[in-house]
Amino acid sequence: MSATGHVKVVERKKGSVFYVKYRLPGGKHVQKRLGPVWTKRSRPPAGYLTKAMAEQRLREILTDAGRGILSETNASGATFSDAAAEYLRYVRDVRQIDEITLKGYQGVIDGYLLKKFGKKPLEAITPDHIDAYKEALMAEGRLTNRTIVRHLMVLHGIFKRAMRVWKLNSNPASAEMVERPSVVYTDSFETYDREEIDLLAANALSTQEGTLYKLAAFTGLRQGELLGLRWDCVDFVSGMIQVRRNYTDRQEKIPKGKKVRSVPMMPDVIDLLGKLKERDNFTADTDLVFCNEAGEHLNSWSLRRRYYQAIEAAGIRRLRFHDLRHAFGSAAITTLDPYAVQSYMGHQHYSTTQRYLHHRPRREDAARLGEAFAPTSSEKHYTEERA
Repeated sequence: MSATGHVKVVERKKGSVFYVKYRLPGGKHVQKRLGPVWTKRSRPPAGYLTKAMAEQRLREILTDAGRGILSETNASGATFSDAAAEYLRYVRDVRQIDEITLKGYQGVIDGYLLKKFGKKPLEAITPDHIDAYKEALMAEGRLTNRTIVRHLMVLHGIFKRAMRVWKLNSNPASAEMVERPSVVYTDSFETYDREEIDLLAANALSTQEGTLYKLAAFTGLRQGELLGLRWDCVDFVSGMIQVRRNYTDRQEKIPKGKKVRSVPMMPDVIDLLGKLKERDNFTADTDLVFCNEAGEHLNSWSLRRRYYQAIEAAGIRRLRFHDLRHAFGSAAITTLDPYAVQSYMGHQHYSTTQRYLHHRPRREDAARLGEAFAPTSSEKHYTEERA
């Protein structure tokens, strides 16, 4: 018995979708989702198909079935390449992730995953295959463990989506199936002390940029969060800054970690922002705190260049702009609870915050431990009686 089948269009709430329905030589009927319908004259985006592309895909499936390549163990007929394209379509069009993250996923898929798994049937990829891929990357030594974990995260997302679309029974890239390499954060970062921060700000090309440098050090906000900060997020009454936006790649989006957070303003920060708001223009709630002459976002590349010019003029160590953020973390950990520091800095994982624990004074901790292990008054009384 030869394989037979046809293409059909199914109407969904979010648009029309191509499906193929075919019968394997053994008599088993299979229905497979191909992807959303593309009817425009332009080239379809990744994951979308024209009618001609859907029919071509059906012919490929029937050819494979006739050759015995398809069986009940890979009855979906989908390859890893199909699943990767569907995943990229899903995170772009449905989850609507930001462009930078999408480019990162695309880079992992195009640069690594398709070369390794592209033509393999989905059902043929096992946890052992993925574990071997991980081990090969680690042995090669070109990528850090953190980057390898990102590869595994993308693989997990691809198979998680495939489980929904092609009804796979399990996710071979799940953490239960494939152990993740350990990612260890080191405490070997550098930052500026208060004197250096003051020198840096004093040598900035403008009062606004001097204020921006100090806010990076005194609040722990990332550069993109500072560039996206508007006056409606500065609450002088409560003494808090709400971090709602992040300006990167010439667009505003929600902050890293997908969460809005609040950060306390120490008196110096309140004074700095209070003086900045005394300027003649761009002080309305919707205006940017740090802006150019037209009230628009500062250019991050130009800002970075001027930042290094200020460092040279101040005669201090050359550190990255991001290292200003470490000044807040290493100072805050000396007086605040680590989980408060995690919240204020917007760390997704506590392990990131733990880097700053190495900068926490230990004498105070030793004294507290001594108090914790000190005998209570009743224990002292009992000891004296026994003596």
